[in-house]
Amino acid sequence: MELMISLGIGLLTASGIYLILRERTFSVILGITLLSYATNLLIFVSGRLVLGAPPLVVPGQAQHTDSIPQALVLTAIVISFGMTAYIVALALRAKGESGTDHVDAEERPR
Repeated sequence: MELMISLGIGLLTASGIYLILRERTFSVILGITLLSYATNLLIFVSGRLVLGAPPLVVPGQAQHTDSIPQALVLTAIVISFGMTAYIVALALRAKGESGTDHVDAEERPR
């Protein structure tokens, strides 16, 4: 199970970095979003996931999940949503002023 989660996080990170390095603004925004998802999963998995265990400490039970990474991930989701909305607004403004979707605002000949 740990291997599958690690591969998923690695795939999200690799896809995010690949998309961040693209020329189009929409690809960069999608790459930043995928990279934030990978970071959220990494933080969430670092909290010692235990199946069937309560999230709080119960007297008499030895295993419990750590609630700090869960709170950090919830906070990171809200922050990444706000950041994505702001970047989309900036991208739409830049496209409106420059007339192109390229990151450097000029078309390159192919």
